[in-house]
Amino acid sequence: MEVKIESSWKERLKDEFAKEYFAELTSFVKKEYQEGRVYPHPKNIFRAFDLCPFEKVKVVILGQDPYHGAEQANGLAFAVDENATLPPSLQNIFKEIQSDMGKPLLHTDGDLSRWARQGVLLLNATLTVRAHTAGSHQERGWELFTDAAIKSLSEEREHLVFMLWGNYAKAKGAHIDRSKHLVLEASHPSPFSAASGFFGCKHFSKANDYLATHGGTPIDWL
Repeated sequence: MEVKIESSWKERLKDEFAKEYFAELTSFVKKEYQEGRVYPHPKNIFRAFDLCPFEKVKVVILGQDPYHGAEQANGLAFAVDENATLPPSLQNIFKEIQSDMGKPLLHTDGDLSRWARQGVLLLNATLTVRAHTAGSHQERGWELFTDAAIKSLSEEREHLVFMLWGNYAKAKGAHIDRSKHLVLEASHPSPFSAASGFFGCKHFSKANDYLATHGGTPIDWL
């Protein structure tokens, strides 16, 4: 099956594309796009991978579903396009960054491609969703695919930082070798849970300290 995805990821995930679950997933997603509104736009389904090649990954931030409202999902977890209203979770992420780094943000829009191009893989567990129906494309095969991506990073790379926010993301961390990567866990940045451990987690400075310690270039989160 021909899948349009960045070449280094295509090589790492080629076995997944040949599996029966992926054929069934592809058929399901195509039908969903034909029958109604699905997010993100088809060209952005694999955008997280396209902007962040395998060897360039430094940090992985795991989300759950794409946003399911109009003009929101753009293929990067937690991100929205430049002129879109900031969703509450992203507002809280920005608040934590400012608190953690002790500086005001230089960029206040929700387009996080600036992070992706520095090596932040903004990966949702499920890469598509039906409009206004959260979780509608879960348990269709996307989780197997994104698990394979995480496992590949864990096995083939060293000294990456994985940020797992909320129980769903933490469960997905089962595929990460914690003896050679830094795994940072906190509550989800949603307004319902941010005060239960996300605020004050200092994941962004911890990630940069770890990268610097292991010879990497820190991420400019601001």
